[in-house]
Amino acid sequence: MATRIDARELREVLAQTPAEQNVLLVGKHGIGKSQIITHYFQEEHGMPVIAFFLGQMSDPGDLIGLMHKDEDTGRSVFLPPYWWPVDGKPIVLFLDELNRARPEILQSIHELALNKTLAGKQLPEGSVVVSAVNEGDEYQLTDLDPALVSRFNLYEFAPTVEDWLLWASTAGIDERVVTFIQKNSHFLDGDGTADEEWAAHAGLVKAPDRRAWARVSQLLAPIPRLDELHVKIISGIVGTVAALAFFKSLSQPVALTAEQVLLHFSKHKKALKTLPLQDLVVLNEQITLWINAGHCPEKDQDKARRNLLAYIKHLQKMGQQEAVAHLASQLQNPKFEQAMFFAAASLELIELLTEYLEGIRVD
Repeated sequence: MATRIDARELREVLAQTPAEQNVLLVGKHGIGKSQIITHYFQEEHGMPVIAFFLGQMSDPGDLIGLMHKDEDTGRSVFLPPYWWPVDGKPIVLFLDELNRARPEILQSIHELALNKTLAGKQLPEGSVVVSAVNEGDEYQLTDLDPALVSRFNLYEFAPTVEDWLLWASTAGIDERVVTFIQKNSHFLDGDGTADEEWAAHAGLVKAPDRRAWARVSQLLAPIPRLDELHVKIISGIVGTVAALAFFKSLSQPVALTAEQVLLHFSKHKKALKTLPLQDLVVLNEQITLWINAGHCPEKDQDKARRNLLAYIKHLQKMGQQEAVAHLASQLQNPKFEQAMFFAAASLELIELLTEYLEGIRVD
């Protein structure tokens, strides 16, 4: 059984694994494997990421290059493939759909995983090989040789809903989508079993996933209000069940936003009295994500900290101790590092949160 890791832990795995070792990720499609790998290596460390979808590759020539005759020696040699680095700098090879690759493709992967060579050519020192397989028997095409698997450090990539919300808060995902997933997290990685029979019989079940919700957000950007036609369009992205649930959620407007609480608390605190615990938990998450994503203007940060303190005290006055406990745990969660730093700038705020959490532990 593979060791399970979330998005934050995947970044740590990539950071601490020596370049000489290979990483193999197991997980569902559309959960962000390639996105995290590309962002970590290419955008943060300036290493080119060359992605191959092995299940779509019919000829190993795309991976290893084509054979030709060397006119000087008369011997057959392989021409370097189009992606081969000519500057001698290390690269990252991301080999997706490893368990859908043809046997002749896997032979080349064996050599690559063993010593970072292809057709006898050595990759630049420091180059990294990361591979991925889609989880589930429906993706299986070729049984992987245990000898090949043994050349990889194996992990099951299972990002949490919290991981997605963190990403969404900084990626500009439409707030309507974010709020819907907060309240209906089971639709983030749906299985589609309740969708149309005709599609299921054709093997075309459309289920929601993280990639699909990003497409929904892109579609919604210029649309302030949705009508029935938009629901049909969205159902083609995430499936009918999820699309109808999303449309229904839009008829239930958000009572308070993070910005209203942190920048205009005195005007909106009366609205807190009508919110059940479930809505307060959603609001707490929105507050933490809003701060963590750096949405608070620098000139308003002291004001926001004062209002955050006032919000917590108001929750205590209302007897909403569970909501306070939830917010305190959010602000001390390492995943929300920037929110932790934000709160730490207020001694009074930190003392209140610390005393509260210590009181819970003592009880």
